[in-house]
Amino acid sequence: MPILTIAVEADDHHHLSHFVVEHLKAQGIELELYGALDPAADSAWPLVAEAVGLRVASGQCSQGIVMCWTGTGVSIAANKVPGVRAALCGDAETALGARAYNDANVLCLSLRATSEAVAKEILDAWFAAEIDERKGRIFSA
Repeated sequence: MPILTIAVEADDHHHLSHFVVEHLKAQGIELELYGALDPAADSAWPLVAEAVGLRVASGQCSQGIVMCWTGTGVSIAANKVPGVRAALCGDAETALGARAYNDANVLCLSLRATSEAVAKEILDAWFAAEIDERKGRIFSA
């Protein structure tokens, strides 16, 4: 399934949130920005995580990325939206497994614990993973 638009939010201006946005733009991915990434929006993490979840669950965005200090709060908030399968990922293997085996559609990241180098690995793994519906096996693009 081709990626159409990714909803991205952060509850704070942080070097990691800006890195994620720039990395995705460099890949040619269309983004919708929420929270602190949208100057006109509320940046309260429960609200913006829900907003991203609603965009993904409705099909208006193919996937989402939510970020807060620990990643836990946005993970909980996004997972309250029916149809969202949000996964807090701290490394590339977890991201790959979340997509391939759980068909996760919202990536959650910790602004505190994720370096830019690790975020790049996580993002690359997340977007490379494909699901083999017959076997649940991973195939990278």
